[in-house]
Amino acid sequence: MKKILAMILVLAMALSLVACGKKGPEVGIVLPTKDEPRWIQDETRFIEALKSTDYGVEILFSQGDSAKEKQNVEALISKGIKVLIICPHDGAAAAAAAEAAKKEGITVISYDRLITGTDAVDYYVTFDSFAVGAKQGQYLIDKANGKGNPLYLYAGAASDNNAFIFFEGAWSVLQPKIADGTFVIKNSSEAVALQNKAQLTRDELGKIIGQVTTNWDFNEAKNKAEAHLTAASAEDKGDVFILAPNDGTARAIADAFAADKDVTSYVVTGQDAEKASVQYIIDGKQSMTVFKDVRTLVKDAIDMAVTVLKGQTPATTGEYDNGKIKVKAKQTEVIVVEKTNVKSALIDSGYYPASDFTGLN
Repeated sequence: MKKILAMILVLAMALSLVACGKKGPEVGIVLPTKDEPRWIQDETRFIEALKSTDYGVEILFSQGDSAKEKQNVEALISKGIKVLIICPHDGAAAAAAAEAAKKEGITVISYDRLITGTDAVDYYVTFDSFAVGAKQGQYLIDKANGKGNPLYLYAGAASDNNAFIFFEGAWSVLQPKIADGTFVIKNSSEAVALQNKAQLTRDELGKIIGQVTTNWDFNEAKNKAEAHLTAASAEDKGDVFILAPNDGTARAIADAFAADKDVTSYVVTGQDAEKASVQYIIDGKQSMTVFKDVRTLVKDAIDMAVTVLKGQTPATTGEYDNGKIKVKAKQTEVIVVEKTNVKSALIDSGYYPASDFTGLN
C-alpha cells in the first residue's frame, strides 16, 4: 500500500510539473520594429523556416527602442534560451543586451545589422552590405549620360552600422563619376568637400550621413527631400539621380521629387524588395531595388543556431570588424531588380505571388 501511495505521489508531482508550463524556447529572436515592412517580412520568413525545426523559438520586437530591446533579451534569458538571434535597433546600444546574454553562456548571433563595440557577439549573418551600396551606385552610373547630372544623396540611420557600409559601397563607385563631373552633388556640403577623396574614414562618412540621414523613417526622408528641393534652384533639378538607402525611404523621396514641377525625371535606388516598392517599380515610380532574399538570410540564421545547439561550429564566409573584435560572418549575395526582371526575380522564384501586384507583365 505504501508503494502504491508513493507511486501516486510521484505521478501527481510529474503532472504538476507538466501543468506549470511548456519547455521554454531554445532560440530567442529579437527584431527591431514592426513599423517597417522589412521586419514583418523577416518575421514571416522566420515562422515559415522554423516549421522544419524541433526547437522552441520565440520572436519579440523592440519597436525602435534600445531599452525595450534589452528588456526583450532579458525576458528571453529568463526563459532559458541557448541561442539569441538579434537584429539591433542601435548597433552600439545593443552591446549591453548582447553582453547580458553572453554572461549566461548564450551564443549571440547578430542578424542583418552588426552589434558594435563588444566581444559578446559570436557570429554575424548578413547580406553583403558593401555590395548593396555598390550596386545602387552603379545603377545610377549606368543610367546617366553626359556631364553635370544632379545627384542627391541620402543615407540610413547613423546608429546603424549598415548605413555606413551601404553608403561606403555607393561612394566607392560614385566618387570617380563625381570627380570627373558626370554627377554634381546638390544636397550635401560635406559630400562636396570630400568629393575628390576615393576612400572615406568613418568620421568622414559620419559627417556626410549626418547631413543626409533619413533615420530609416519615411516621414523624415520625405521632409528632408522636400527641404532640399526647396533650397535647390531649377538648374539643380531637371533630370535627377537619387541615392536612396532603402525602399521605404525611396518611395517617400520619390513622391517628393515627383511632386516638384522643376524635376523632369528621376532615377532612384532602393533595397529590400518590399511589396509596395515592387509595385512602384512596375508603375515606374521607383527605378530599382536591391533584392536581398530574406528566405536565404533567415535560413542561414536558423541553420547557424541549430548547428550551435547541436554542439557544432557553424560555417562562415568572412568577418566584420565591430570596433572590438572581428566577428565571423555568413554572407548572402544580393541582386538588382528593376522593371525588366521583376517577374523572373521575385515571382518565378516564389518570393511573392503574382496576385499581389497589378500591371505585371
